[in-house]
Amino acid sequence: MNLFRGNVISDQVFPFPEVLNEDQKQTLSELVDPCAKFFEEVNDATKNDQLEKVDDASMDGLKEMGAFGLQVPFDYGGLGLTNTMYARLVEIVGAHDLGVAITLGAHQSIGFKGILLFGNNEQKTKYLPSLATGEKLAAFCLTESASGSDASTRVHDKKSGAEKDKVSAFIVERSFGGVTSGSPEKKMGIKASNTAEVYFDNVKVPKENLLGEAGEGFKVAMNILNNGRFGMAACLSGTMKTCIQAAAAHASQRTQFGRRIDSFGTIQEKLARMSMYQYVTESMAYMVSANMDQGSTEFQIEAAISKIYASESAWYCADEAVQILGGMGYMKEAELERVIRDLRIFRIFEGTNDILRLFVALTGIQYAGSHLKELQKALKNPTANLGLIFDVGAVRAKRLVGLNSGPSLNEYVHPDLTKVADKTSKAISLFGSTVESLLMQYGMKIIDEQFILNRVADSAIDIYAMVSILSRSSRSLAQRLPSAQHESLICNVFCDEALENVENKLKTAKDPESKKNFQKMSLISRDIVESGCVAAKHPLGF
Repeated sequence: MNLFRGNVISDQVFPFPEVLNEDQKQTLSELVDPCAKFFEEVNDATKNDQLEKVDDASMDGLKEMGAFGLQVPFDYGGLGLTNTMYARLVEIVGAHDLGVAITLGAHQSIGFKGILLFGNNEQKTKYLPSLATGEKLAAFCLTESASGSDASTRVHDKKSGAEKDKVSAFIVERSFGGVTSGSPEKKMGIKASNTAEVYFDNVKVPKENLLGEAGEGFKVAMNILNNGRFGMAACLSGTMKTCIQAAAAHASQRTQFGRRIDSFGTIQEKLARMSMYQYVTESMAYMVSANMDQGSTEFQIEAAISKIYASESAWYCADEAVQILGGMGYMKEAELERVIRDLRIFRIFEGTNDILRLFVALTGIQYAGSHLKELQKALKNPTANLGLIFDVGAVRAKRLVGLNSGPSLNEYVHPDLTKVADKTSKAISLFGSTVESLLMQYGMKIIDEQFILNRVADSAIDIYAMVSILSRSSRSLAQRLPSAQHESLICNVFCDEALENVENKLKTAKDPESKKNFQKMSLISRDIVESGCVAAKHPLGF
């Protein structure tokens, strides 16, 4: 969140975090190969898609591997994996079958996550062992038919007649009575996962099944979602690798006009962008998971950013893979059409990307606003707050004379990447100053300026991407990895373009002429809604 003040918390991002000890590395290495082998030899993603369920052999195999309790502690019958270890395994799942990924993720990433995070010892002892083995499956029920994810169901207390409108979280068993579910929904993709409506009719829940405190259900729900989002980036980085592999194989074999198509600039740009976006997604995933493992409690914005970026980049990679394969890519046997169908949901669930952009922007702006309030208080008693006042004054003085007021990152990066570090610092500086000026211009009314907030969020996403790959590429160069120069190329190109994107987005956010266009788009939208379709008359007149 320090980005919104024009700064970074350097020890969270530099050097690129390494959190696994030797025992954890050994454990993970012993899990990776069997997991990959299972998806290559046992699980059949095409069959699961056709059956519209994970077939019995795959379900049994997943249970035997402990896949339903990856992060459940050993004491409760799970594998006890850290967030980073979990990310590595779901990356493999995402590379092979997103339907299975959602089956596993709905169960543990959000399904019983609340018990892990907020459950007491009795609740954990009662529920986690059978959930970890896959004997019982968990669901997360929040979305309502009339209000989406804006939970608004009100309950009447039969004893007092009072209406209860505080949101609370409960552990509800089907055996309690009054709990039923509809038939599996017919979906565009992720068909192997079971999505169904759950109905609660006069369900009596024991008081000991209250999860967390009464009235704190919103807090429970948001923490569940925030804790689960990082896994999506890891999962989709695996999906993107699969798409890149298919595209690269075709491009290196297909000839056109006597040349392999990978020798043409258009194909080269597609492959390069696919690889850059995958590298960023993967870097974000392991940056966030490592910070979570290190005990960070302020990762909500970063997790949301990784979810937005991963879901949109994976869609780009799958779409371009089909484009590179041409007509062959459109055929079912290429197995890319299933990936595209499966991917579409990722921009919708666990918080739509539209809502998450507003969350990123408003949460960060609120943080920056609290700092401005501190400064205002300090100015009322300047002699007691000289350090804070001088620090802020120095930053603003640099801005006034056109100097970069962002944090110096050169001490944290490899010498080969100092120019990239300077560009990243420039982006951070520009972002912080823009957020401050928007706050001063709009104040609390900024909450209603969604056109502007979306551009602020896009800029934050690009800057976090820049920081993540700058850190990772620096580590690779320092360790002299075989791929270090390749990673450096990605870092240079991506950050060049990202800085340009940030500059353009922030210019638009502050530009009065752009504000006029935003207002015109509101009018266009109103006309469409009022007409029920496009409002322009047909060019032929009928």
